Amino acid sequence: MEKRLKIAIQKSGRLSDSSKALLKECGIQIKNGKNNLMAPAVNFPIDILYLRDDDIPQYVEDGTADLGILGENVVAETDKNIITAKKLGFAKCRLSLAVPKSDDYNSLLFFQNKKIATSYPVILSSFLKKNNIDAEIHKISGSVEIAPNIGLADAVCDIVSSGSTLFSNGLKEVEVILQSEAVVVANTNLDEEQTKIFEQLMFRIDAVKSAKKNKYILLNAPNSAIPSITNILPGIKSPTILPLAEEGWSSLHSVVNEEQFWNIIDELKVAGAEGILVIPIEKMIS
Repeated sequence: MEKRLKIAIQKSGRLSDSSKALLKECGIQIKNGKNNLMAPAVNFPIDILYLRDDDIPQYVEDGTADLGILGENVVAETDKNIITAKKLGFAKCRLSLAVPKSDDYNSLLFFQNKKIATSYPVILSSFLKKNNIDAEIHKISGSVEIAPNIGLADAVCDIVSSGSTLFSNGLKEVEVILQSEAVVVANTNLDEEQTKIFEQLMFRIDAVKSAKKNKYILLNAPNSAIPSITNILPGIKSPTILPLAEEGWSSLHSVVNEEQFWNIIDELKVAGAEGILVIPIEKMIS
């Protein structure tokens, strides 16, 4: 019987959508039945479990799921015996302390003997202890940002993306406790066959991630400018150079990090580059 890995993802929401999109970009087709809590892949040996994100670390630790995709904030809060195998670069957010806009905030000493509402008591408790702050933690689920307005707490510790929710509830962000993004977590006891499938999946994810941050660049230039342009292009190795029909001209092809490209575009033009094309890469194998 074919060995398969079970991978747990959030059953709904943006992280769920991004996780499914990642698997699709990895060429994995999921046979989704409406409202099913488990769905097999038809062309790769994994099965998808749709769970609450807070439950995923426990399932992975127990071995009910072999892998999981969830936020680092949940991994840190649940503190289970699992391996964080890879950061994925999406679902970025931060866990921050926030206080009413009208409060005069100067330092962490503000929180001494204060009441703080949060859904992340483990992370918050550790942070306060590390900074020698004695505060009262109120654990609540959902709508943490309203706690100061109803007199439940003096401050909140909550997940922040844009900060608009805090702002609309009369709060201001004052301290970042944890930076978070989506990660792949794994059970600590994968057998040899499971590890092989896991490594194949990580290979595909790496190829997708590399493609997202790199672009394929094509440009035309007079042959006299090739040495200068070759020195400017920060490609994987040296660029590919192909002669054009017009004598004395060539086409240069290279792979460039998108951020680097915007830093060197003016240099390329000054060096003699023309007709510059920048093309997205679907997959990139190192």
